[in-house]
Amino acid sequence: MRYNVAQLLKEPIGSTRRYQVEETYTENIQIAERVAGPVRMVRTHQGLLVHADLDIQKILSCSRCLGEFDWHSTLRIEEEFFPTVDLHAGRRQTSSPGYEDTSYIDASQVIDLTDIMRQYTIAELPMKPLCQPDCSGLCLHCGVNLNQAVCDCNAGQRDTRWGALAELLNP
Repeated sequence: MRYNVAQLLKEPIGSTRRYQVEETYTENIQIAERVAGPVRMVRTHQGLLVHADLDIQKILSCSRCLGEFDWHSTLRIEEEFFPTVDLHAGRRQTSSPGYEDTSYIDASQVIDLTDIMRQYTIAELPMKPLCQPDCSGLCLHCGVNLNQAVCDCNAGQRDTRWGALAELLNP
């Protein structure tokens, strides 16, 4: 997701550009399988403000049953990018102290939204992804997926040492 913004940087403050993103990723290290949505760039007094509402689709592994499932989310990105080269003077600009984590437009006047999208995607991912809210997970003894089959192992047998407590469960 690279955009040449040289012309936009030459325009007055408030100028905008709109783009429509439709990307499918097949790389080994995937941010998401599919990304789609509008991107709007606005010229500010120092650089460009990027607004994006991107619908993402990613394949995740369930934390209970270990099965894969499609996960969908919407990323609302709002980031300001600063140029590394002054377009009028042609010299490199130095970053101000305290702004090390800001996003920059490279020397070729190109914005790459891939890393920003990766950061927002990681922040949006669920800590414990579940294929469905009531996922039964795996049997602790035989490992069968309890969403797909009933296990035949003797996991239902209780330890006799807990017998007195087990009787409290029976009304």
